[in-house]
Amino acid sequence: MTLLKNDKIILRPLEPEDLDLLYKWENDSAIWSSGNTMSPYSRYVLKEYIAQSHLNIYDLKQLRLMIELCREGKAAGMVDLYDFDPHNKKAGVGILLDPEFQGNGIATESLRLLTEYAFSFLKLHQLYAYIAITNSRSKDLFIRSGFSVSGKMKDWISTESGFRDVFILQKLAME
Repeated sequence: MTLLKNDKIILRPLEPEDLDLLYKWENDSAIWSSGNTMSPYSRYVLKEYIAQSHLNIYDLKQLRLMIELCREGKAAGMVDLYDFDPHNKKAGVGILLDPEFQGNGIATESLRLLTEYAFSFLKLHQLYAYIAITNSRSKDLFIRSGFSVSGKMKDWISTESGFRDVFILQKLAME
């Protein structure tokens, strides 16, 4: 088994050439409430982030990988392992796919590869994701990928229209 790659996509480290895409995605205020972004990122900050991305997940407590289409050599999105907890063998999972590439199974394949890597190589016991109850596409993606809804957090995120509940979804290595 080849980790982080199949015939359709490769999950690869950040490269300096990714700066413009990272800048575009990180500064899209329409998706800030899906994560924890509070303000735009400068090119300088993102350039420094890319420069530090060579450090391993044990140092940074996170891992961001670009989703690249094998045939086109084009970045379609990114996946993250965040809040990495090596003692309890768990991490949060995030995924962003550019709207241009949605609906092609790329997110499903990316999540599958990331999950295999987390469980087989990093030896994690558990992955989890917080998903706004209004984000049914993301919830469906994670459920298709073997995650289960394990609870609902009331008024967990603040949005322009008020507080919003989120589901917490989990996947254990043995499931």
